[in-house]
Amino acid sequence: MAKNEIRIEYKLSEKEIKEPISKIGGKPFLPKGFEWPYYTGVDYLDDNLKTRPLSFLAQFNLKDIAPLDSEGVLPKSGMLSFFYELETMRWGFEPSDSGSAKVFYFPEVDELYVSDYPEDLDEDFIITEFTIDASNHISIPQFCDYTEDDKPHWDDYDECSIAAGYDPDEWGTYSKFLGYADVIQNPMEEECESVTRGYRRGCTEDYNKIPDGEKLDIKEKAKDWVLLFQMGTIETDHYELMFGDGGHIYFWIKKEDLANRNFDKIWMILQCS
Repeated sequence: MAKNEIRIEYKLSEKEIKEPISKIGGKPFLPKGFEWPYYTGVDYLDDNLKTRPLSFLAQFNLKDIAPLDSEGVLPKSGMLSFFYELETMRWGFEPSDSGSAKVFYFPEVDELYVSDYPEDLDEDFIITEFTIDASNHISIPQFCDYTEDDKPHWDDYDECSIAAGYDPDEWGTYSKFLGYADVIQNPMEEECESVTRGYRRGCTEDYNKIPDGEKLDIKEKAKDWVLLFQMGTIETDHYELMFGDGGHIYFWIKKEDLANRNFDKIWMILQCS
């Protein structure tokens, strides 16, 4: 059942990066005329709509990442750039969360330039710049993904996960491409399929509102969703970016959209402990 994942390790950059390499934070490399993404939504503290700029999370030069993609599902070249609105940190269980996270694919890296942030992006939501290293790792299903018929004993699973390179003390910190999502709450594939159809999935009551005839179709179509990128806590001695309480944000995409490079059709979910 094991898959391949491309794990991302990071290190604080000692100087400003001026080449279009893979990195976390800092200023993004973007094409001329790029329109910075904004999200219009409510704060969790009030119901007032406000339009806010998304924060630049990370960019990945795929010529460095693709050789580690043993399944060959990622583009072989180009740049993938990830954005997320950090002030409200939407969870992704409401259809109105659409647009709070964005992924852009730029096929021609040579046409990208260092870009400034929009003037209305608060300094608190500008991410410190890190260089990254990528490497292959074994990816195994989460304990909750096993059925009752094949569920292992917890101690056996724990031993297996450690052997596969998972450190229980670092749960919530892993950032990676592909493989199985490191689930903190519940599996997310059905949530992606439901919310992108317009159904809220924040609680059991929300699920019960979905027509019974559609639930079966949602369950079947949920198999089309795969993890594109998972981002965990980013921290140094003097900086920390955390999603909720030690959580992850997960960028999901349908297999067909990934094959067709339709990265504008991702869905983002935040989970934390």
